[in-house]
Amino acid sequence: MSSDPSGLDVGTSTVASSVFDVAAEHEQVVFCSDQASGLRAIIAVYSTALGPALGGTRFHAYPDEASALTDALALSRAMAYKAACAGLDLGGGKAVILGDPTRDKTEALLRAYGRFVASLGGRYITACDVGTYVEDMDVVARETHWVTGRSPVHGGSGDSGVLTAYGVFEGMRACARHRWGTPSLAGRRVAVSGVGKVGQRLVEHLLADGATVLVSDIDPAAVRRVQERHDEVLAVADPDELIRMEVDVYAPCALGGVITTPLVPQLRTEIICGGANNQLADAGVDKVLADAGVLYAPDFVVNAGGLIQVADEIEGYSPERARARAARIFDTTSDVLDLAAAEAVTPAVAAGRFAQRRMADIGRLRGILLPDQRA
Repeated sequence: MSSDPSGLDVGTSTVASSVFDVAAEHEQVVFCSDQASGLRAIIAVYSTALGPALGGTRFHAYPDEASALTDALALSRAMAYKAACAGLDLGGGKAVILGDPTRDKTEALLRAYGRFVASLGGRYITACDVGTYVEDMDVVARETHWVTGRSPVHGGSGDSGVLTAYGVFEGMRACARHRWGTPSLAGRRVAVSGVGKVGQRLVEHLLADGATVLVSDIDPAAVRRVQERHDEVLAVADPDELIRMEVDVYAPCALGGVITTPLVPQLRTEIICGGANNQLADAGVDKVLADAGVLYAPDFVVNAGGLIQVADEIEGYSPERARARAARIFDTTSDVLDLAAAEAVTPAVAAGRFAQRRMADIGRLRGILLPDQRA
Protein backbone atom coordinates (compact mmCIF):
# COMPACT_ATOMS: atom_id res chain seq x y z
CA MET A 1 0.00 0.00 0.00
CA SER A 2 1.34 3.40 -0.89
CA SER A 3 0.33 7.02 -1.23
CA ASP A 4 0.99 7.76 -4.87
CA PRO A 5 -0.18 10.68 -7.03
CA SER A 6 0.91 8.99 -10.24
CA GLY A 7 -2.70 8.34 -11.18
CA LEU A 8 -2.96 12.04 -11.91
CA ASP A 9 0.00 11.87 -14.29
CA VAL A 10 1.99 14.57 -12.52
CA GLY A 11 5.30 13.35 -13.82
CA THR A 12 6.18 16.59 -15.57
CA SER A 13 6.92 19.84 -13.83
CA THR A 14 4.26 21.68 -15.84
CA VAL A 15 1.43 19.37 -14.79
CA ALA A 16 2.72 19.12 -11.23
CA SER A 17 2.71 22.90 -10.96
CA SER A 18 -0.92 23.04 -12.05
CA VAL A 19 -1.93 20.45 -9.45
CA PHE A 20 -0.22 22.44 -6.71
CA ASP A 21 -1.85 25.61 -7.99
CA VAL A 22 -5.39 24.25 -7.81
CA ALA A 23 -4.78 22.95 -4.29
CA ALA A 24 -3.00 26.08 -3.08
CA GLU A 25 -5.74 27.03 -0.58
CA HIS A 26 -5.73 23.60 1.04
CA GLU A 27 -3.63 22.50 4.00
CA GLN A 28 -3.16 18.96 2.75
CA VAL A 29 -4.18 16.71 -0.15
CA VAL A 30 -3.49 12.99 0.08
CA PHE A 31 -3.59 10.61 -2.87
CA CYS A 32 -4.33 7.04 -1.80
CA SER A 33 -3.61 3.97 -3.91
CA ASP A 34 -3.83 0.27 -3.09
CA GLN A 35 -3.56 -1.82 -6.24
CA ALA A 36 -4.59 -5.12 -4.67
CA SER A 37 -8.02 -3.83 -3.57
CA GLY A 38 -8.40 -1.36 -6.43
CA LEU A 39 -8.52 1.63 -4.09
CA ARG A 40 -7.94 5.00 -5.71
CA ALA A 41 -8.93 7.85 -3.41
CA ILE A 42 -8.20 11.49 -2.66
CA ILE A 43 -8.47 13.04 0.80
CA ALA A 44 -8.55 16.85 0.82
CA VAL A 45 -8.11 18.82 4.04
CA TYR A 46 -9.05 22.44 3.44
CA SER A 47 -8.65 23.84 6.96
CA THR A 48 -8.12 22.75 10.54
CA ALA A 49 -8.32 26.29 11.94
CA LEU A 50 -11.35 25.42 14.04
CA GLY A 51 -10.50 21.77 14.70
CA PRO A 52 -10.09 18.42 12.92
CA ALA A 53 -11.41 18.37 9.36
CA LEU A 54 -14.68 16.45 9.23
CA GLY A 55 -16.29 15.49 5.95
CA GLY A 56 -17.83 12.54 4.17
CA THR A 57 -16.41 10.03 1.72
CA ARG A 58 -17.93 10.18 -1.76
CA PHE A 59 -17.75 6.96 -3.84
CA HIS A 60 -18.39 7.94 -7.44
CA ALA A 61 -17.52 6.89 -10.99
CA TYR A 62 -15.75 10.08 -12.03
CA PRO A 63 -14.99 10.50 -15.73
CA ASP A 64 -11.31 11.09 -14.94
CA GLU A 65 -8.90 11.74 -12.06
CA ALA A 66 -8.89 15.49 -12.61
CA SER A 67 -12.67 15.62 -12.07
CA ALA A 68 -12.28 13.68 -8.84
CA LEU A 69 -9.61 16.07 -7.58
CA THR A 70 -11.69 19.10 -8.49
CA ASP A 71 -14.68 17.66 -6.61
CA ALA A 72 -12.63 16.79 -3.52
CA LEU A 73 -11.12 20.28 -3.35
CA ALA A 74 -14.43 22.09 -3.80
CA LEU A 75 -16.30 19.85 -1.37
CA SER A 76 -13.65 20.14 1.35
CA ARG A 77 -13.72 23.93 1.13
CA ALA A 78 -17.51 23.88 1.44
CA MET A 79 -17.23 21.61 4.48
CA ALA A 80 -14.93 24.09 6.21
CA TYR A 81 -17.43 26.89 5.61
CA LYS A 82 -20.29 24.63 6.62
CA ALA A 83 -18.69 23.77 9.97
CA ALA A 84 -17.83 27.42 10.62
CA CYS A 85 -21.36 28.64 9.87
CA ALA A 86 -22.85 25.86 11.99
CA GLY A 87 -20.78 26.97 14.98
CA LEU A 88 -18.87 23.69 15.21
CA ASP A 89 -15.31 23.36 16.47
CA LEU A 90 -14.34 21.47 13.32
CA GLY A 91 -12.48 22.13 10.13
CA GLY A 92 -13.35 21.05 6.62
CA GLY A 93 -12.27 18.03 4.65
CA LYS A 94 -13.64 15.61 2.08
CA ALA A 95 -12.62 12.35 0.47
CA VAL A 96 -13.54 10.82 -2.85
CA ILE A 97 -13.11 7.20 -3.90
CA LEU A 98 -12.92 6.72 -7.64
CA GLY A 99 -15.08 3.89 -8.93
CA ASP A 100 -18.57 2.48 -9.24
CA PRO A 101 -19.82 1.77 -5.70
CA THR A 102 -22.23 -0.90 -6.96
CA ARG A 103 -19.36 -2.81 -8.58
CA ASP A 104 -16.07 -1.82 -6.97
CA LYS A 105 -16.91 -1.53 -3.28
CA THR A 106 -15.39 -4.36 -1.24
CA GLU A 107 -14.39 -4.95 2.35
CA ALA A 108 -10.70 -4.89 1.38
CA LEU A 109 -11.06 -1.58 -0.45
CA LEU A 110 -12.92 0.09 2.41
CA ARG A 111 -10.42 -1.17 4.97
CA ALA A 112 -7.49 -0.02 2.83
CA TYR A 113 -9.15 3.39 2.72
CA GLY A 114 -9.55 3.26 6.50
CA ARG A 115 -5.79 2.75 6.85
CA PHE A 116 -5.16 5.96 4.93
CA VAL A 117 -7.61 7.85 7.14
CA ALA A 118 -5.80 6.46 10.19
CA SER A 119 -2.45 7.58 8.78
CA LEU A 120 -3.55 11.22 9.12
CA GLY A 121 -3.66 10.85 12.90
CA GLY A 122 -7.00 12.58 13.43
CA ARG A 123 -6.49 15.57 11.15
CA TYR A 124 -9.34 14.16 9.05
CA ILE A 125 -12.49 12.45 10.34
CA THR A 126 -14.64 10.73 7.73
CA ALA A 127 -18.36 9.99 7.39
CA CYS A 128 -20.92 8.99 4.74
CA ASP A 129 -21.60 10.81 1.49
CA VAL A 130 -22.93 9.94 -1.96
CA GLY A 131 -22.21 6.28 -2.62
CA THR A 132 -21.33 5.37 0.98
CA TYR A 133 -23.55 4.29 3.85
CA VAL A 134 -23.41 3.67 7.59
CA GLU A 135 -22.55 0.01 6.96
CA ASP A 136 -19.52 1.15 4.96
CA MET A 137 -18.38 3.41 7.79
CA ASP A 138 -18.57 0.44 10.16
CA VAL A 139 -16.14 -1.38 7.86
CA VAL A 140 -13.82 1.63 7.58
CA ALA A 141 -13.89 1.87 11.40
CA ARG A 142 -12.27 -1.55 11.66
CA GLU A 143 -9.04 0.19 10.64
CA THR A 144 -9.44 3.63 12.24
CA HIS A 145 -11.48 5.26 14.96
CA TRP A 146 -11.58 8.57 13.07
CA VAL A 147 -15.02 7.73 11.68
CA THR A 148 -18.50 9.16 12.30
CA GLY A 149 -21.84 8.43 10.69
CA ARG A 150 -21.74 4.90 12.06
CA SER A 151 -24.68 2.60 12.69
CA PRO A 152 -26.58 2.92 15.98
CA VAL A 153 -25.46 -0.56 17.07
CA HIS A 154 -21.92 0.83 17.16
CA GLY A 155 -22.94 4.00 18.98
CA GLY A 156 -23.42 6.10 15.85
CA SER A 157 -26.25 8.30 14.69
CA GLY A 158 -27.15 6.31 11.60
CA ASP A 159 -28.09 7.93 8.30
CA SER A 160 -27.06 11.60 8.33
CA GLY A 161 -29.76 12.33 5.75
CA VAL A 162 -32.19 12.63 8.67
CA LEU A 163 -30.86 15.93 9.99
CA THR A 164 -29.61 17.11 6.60
CA ALA A 165 -33.21 17.14 5.39
CA TYR A 166 -34.43 18.75 8.60
CA GLY A 167 -31.82 21.50 8.35
CA VAL A 168 -32.68 22.20 4.71
CA PHE A 169 -36.33 22.51 5.72
CA GLU A 170 -35.42 24.96 8.49
CA GLY A 171 -33.31 26.96 6.03
CA MET A 172 -36.20 26.97 3.57
CA ARG A 173 -38.50 28.30 6.29
CA ALA A 174 -36.03 31.13 6.92
CA CYS A 175 -36.00 31.93 3.20
CA ALA A 176 -39.80 31.91 3.15
CA ARG A 177 -39.90 34.43 5.98
CA HIS A 178 -37.32 36.60 4.25
CA ARG A 179 -39.18 36.53 0.91
CA TRP A 180 -42.84 36.27 1.91
CA GLY A 181 -42.92 37.39 5.54
CA THR A 182 -43.94 34.07 7.05
CA PRO A 183 -41.75 31.05 7.96
CA SER A 184 -44.00 28.50 6.30
CA LEU A 185 -44.24 26.60 3.03
CA ALA A 186 -47.97 26.05 3.38
CA GLY A 187 -49.69 26.56 0.02
CA ARG A 188 -46.35 26.84 -1.82
CA ARG A 189 -45.22 24.69 -4.76
CA VAL A 190 -41.84 23.12 -4.00
CA ALA A 191 -39.83 21.12 -6.53
CA VAL A 192 -37.43 18.56 -5.04
CA SER A 193 -34.84 17.28 -7.50
CA GLY A 194 -33.29 14.07 -6.21
CA VAL A 195 -35.23 11.98 -3.71
CA GLY A 196 -32.49 9.87 -2.21
CA LYS A 197 -31.34 9.91 1.40
CA VAL A 198 -32.04 13.64 1.83
CA GLY A 199 -34.69 14.47 -0.74
CA GLN A 200 -37.19 11.84 0.34
CA ARG A 201 -37.09 13.10 3.93
CA LEU A 202 -37.35 16.72 2.82
CA VAL A 203 -40.54 15.78 0.97
CA GLU A 204 -42.04 14.55 4.24
CA HIS A 205 -41.25 17.81 6.05
CA LEU A 206 -42.74 19.84 3.21
CA LEU A 207 -45.94 17.82 3.05
CA ALA A 208 -46.37 18.10 6.81
CA ASP A 209 -46.05 21.88 6.45
CA GLY A 210 -48.77 22.01 3.81
CA ALA A 211 -46.72 22.43 0.64
CA THR A 212 -47.53 21.00 -2.78
CA VAL A 213 -44.51 18.90 -3.73
CA LEU A 214 -43.15 17.95 -7.15
CA VAL A 215 -40.29 15.47 -7.41
CA SER A 216 -37.91 14.07 -9.99
CA ASP A 217 -34.91 11.76 -9.95
CA ILE A 218 -32.69 10.07 -12.53
CA ASP A 219 -33.69 6.82 -10.79
CA PRO A 220 -37.40 6.14 -11.46
CA ALA A 221 -37.46 3.66 -8.58
CA ALA A 222 -36.64 6.47 -6.13
CA VAL A 223 -39.64 8.44 -7.35
CA ARG A 224 -41.89 5.38 -7.09
CA ARG A 225 -40.82 4.84 -3.48
CA VAL A 226 -41.84 8.39 -2.60
CA GLN A 227 -45.19 8.11 -4.36
CA GLU A 228 -45.93 4.78 -2.70
CA ARG A 229 -45.76 6.56 0.65
CA HIS A 230 -47.27 9.86 -0.52
CA ASP A 231 -49.59 9.55 -3.50
CA GLU A 232 -50.25 13.30 -3.44
CA VAL A 233 -46.69 13.99 -4.61
CA LEU A 234 -46.47 14.95 -8.29
CA ALA A 235 -43.80 13.17 -10.33
CA VAL A 236 -41.89 14.77 -13.19
CA ALA A 237 -40.01 12.29 -15.36
CA ASP A 238 -37.07 14.50 -16.33
CA PRO A 239 -35.04 16.50 -13.74
CA ASP A 240 -34.15 18.95 -16.53
CA GLU A 241 -37.85 19.65 -16.96
CA LEU A 242 -38.45 20.03 -13.23
CA ILE A 243 -35.78 22.71 -12.86
CA ARG A 244 -37.60 24.87 -15.45
CA MET A 245 -41.11 24.50 -14.03
CA GLU A 246 -43.03 27.31 -12.35
CA VAL A 247 -42.68 26.76 -8.61
CA ASP A 248 -42.12 28.84 -5.50
CA VAL A 249 -39.05 26.92 -4.33
CA TYR A 250 -36.60 24.72 -6.20
CA ALA A 251 -34.66 22.29 -3.98
CA PRO A 252 -31.66 20.57 -5.60
CA CYS A 253 -30.90 17.47 -3.54
CA ALA A 254 -28.69 15.38 -5.82
CA LEU A 255 -25.21 16.16 -7.16
CA GLY A 256 -23.93 19.72 -7.44
CA GLY A 257 -23.25 22.09 -10.30
CA VAL A 258 -26.86 22.23 -11.49
CA ILE A 259 -27.31 26.02 -11.40
CA THR A 260 -25.48 27.53 -14.37
CA THR A 261 -25.44 31.07 -15.72
CA PRO A 262 -27.22 30.12 -18.99
CA LEU A 263 -29.93 28.35 -16.98
CA VAL A 264 -30.89 31.35 -14.82
CA PRO A 265 -33.13 33.11 -17.42
CA GLN A 266 -35.09 29.86 -17.74
CA LEU A 267 -35.80 29.54 -14.02
CA ARG A 268 -39.34 30.19 -12.81
CA THR A 269 -38.80 30.02 -9.08
CA GLU A 270 -38.39 32.61 -6.33
CA ILE A 271 -36.16 30.60 -4.01
CA ILE A 272 -33.43 27.99 -4.46
CA CYS A 273 -32.78 26.02 -1.28
CA GLY A 274 -31.67 22.40 -1.28
CA GLY A 275 -29.46 19.71 0.15
CA ALA A 276 -26.93 19.26 -2.68
CA ASN A 277 -23.37 20.45 -2.18
CA ASN A 278 -21.84 23.07 -4.49
CA GLN A 279 -25.06 23.80 -6.35
CA LEU A 280 -23.66 26.78 -8.29
CA ALA A 281 -21.71 25.63 -11.32
CA ASP A 282 -19.37 28.59 -11.62
CA ALA A 283 -18.33 31.84 -9.97
CA GLY A 284 -20.74 34.67 -10.51
CA VAL A 285 -23.93 32.61 -10.74
CA ASP A 286 -25.01 33.94 -7.33
CA LYS A 287 -24.96 37.50 -8.70
CA VAL A 288 -26.88 36.46 -11.81
CA LEU A 289 -29.49 34.81 -9.59
CA ALA A 290 -29.80 37.90 -7.40
CA ASP A 291 -30.17 40.15 -10.43
CA ALA A 292 -32.94 37.86 -11.68
CA GLY A 293 -34.78 38.16 -8.37
CA VAL A 294 -34.06 34.59 -7.22
CA LEU A 295 -33.18 34.17 -3.55
CA TYR A 296 -30.39 31.59 -3.22
CA ALA A 297 -29.80 29.92 0.14
CA PRO A 298 -26.09 29.00 0.29
CA ASP A 299 -25.96 25.22 0.34
CA PHE A 300 -23.20 25.00 2.97
CA VAL A 301 -25.44 26.92 5.36
CA VAL A 302 -28.72 25.07 4.94
CA ASN A 303 -27.43 21.52 4.44
CA ALA A 304 -25.26 21.50 7.56
CA GLY A 305 -27.67 19.27 9.49
CA GLY A 306 -25.90 16.09 8.43
CA LEU A 307 -22.56 17.46 9.56
CA ILE A 308 -24.11 18.51 12.86
CA GLN A 309 -25.54 15.02 13.27
CA VAL A 310 -22.29 13.10 12.69
CA ALA A 311 -20.25 15.68 14.63
CA ASP A 312 -22.44 15.02 17.65
CA GLU A 313 -21.13 11.45 17.71
CA ILE A 314 -17.75 12.79 18.82
CA GLU A 315 -19.31 13.71 22.18
CA GLY A 316 -21.42 10.55 22.33
CA TYR A 317 -24.52 10.84 20.18
CA SER A 318 -27.60 12.52 21.63
CA PRO A 319 -30.51 12.75 19.12
CA GLU A 320 -32.17 15.53 21.08
CA ARG A 321 -29.00 17.64 21.28
CA ALA A 322 -28.19 17.12 17.61
CA ARG A 323 -31.71 18.02 16.47
CA ALA A 324 -31.70 21.15 18.63
CA ARG A 325 -28.42 22.22 17.02
CA ALA A 326 -29.79 21.53 13.54
CA ALA A 327 -32.85 23.65 14.31
CA ARG A 328 -30.52 26.64 14.64
CA ILE A 329 -29.99 26.51 10.88
CA PHE A 330 -33.15 28.63 10.71
CA ASP A 331 -31.40 31.37 12.70
CA THR A 332 -28.09 31.01 10.85
CA THR A 333 -29.82 31.28 7.47
CA SER A 334 -31.72 34.34 8.67
CA ASP A 335 -28.48 35.91 9.90
CA VAL A 336 -26.79 35.29 6.55
CA LEU A 337 -29.70 36.78 4.60
CA ASP A 338 -29.73 39.82 6.92
CA LEU A 339 -25.96 40.24 6.50
CA ALA A 340 -26.34 40.07 2.73
CA ALA A 341 -28.93 42.84 2.83
CA ALA A 342 -26.90 44.97 5.23
CA GLU A 343 -23.68 44.69 3.21
CA ALA A 344 -25.39 44.79 -0.19
CA VAL A 345 -23.90 41.47 -1.31
CA THR A 346 -25.36 38.15 -2.38
CA PRO A 347 -26.22 35.53 0.25
CA ALA A 348 -23.36 33.38 -1.05
CA VAL A 349 -20.85 36.17 -0.46
CA ALA A 350 -22.36 36.94 2.93
CA ALA A 351 -22.17 33.28 3.98
CA GLY A 352 -18.53 33.14 2.91
CA ARG A 353 -17.74 36.22 4.97
CA PHE A 354 -19.66 34.80 7.92
CA ALA A 355 -17.56 31.61 7.80
CA GLN A 356 -14.24 33.35 7.14
CA ARG A 357 -14.71 35.73 10.06
CA ARG A 358 -15.35 32.89 12.50
CA MET A 359 -12.42 30.88 11.15
CA ALA A 360 -10.15 33.90 11.54
CA ASP A 361 -11.45 34.97 14.97
CA ILE A 362 -11.29 31.50 16.52
CA GLY A 363 -8.45 30.11 14.46
CA ARG A 364 -6.06 32.84 15.63
CA LEU A 365 -6.37 31.45 19.18
CA ARG A 366 -4.07 28.63 18.08
CA GLY A 367 -1.32 31.20 18.39
CA ILE A 368 -1.78 31.28 22.16
CA LEU A 369 0.44 28.34 23.04
CA LEU A 370 -0.44 25.99 25.83
CA PRO A 371 2.27 24.66 28.19
CA ASP A 372 2.68 21.31 26.41
CA GLN A 373 3.09 23.14 23.08
CA ARG A 374 6.13 25.13 24.24
CA ALA A 375 8.40 22.12 24.68
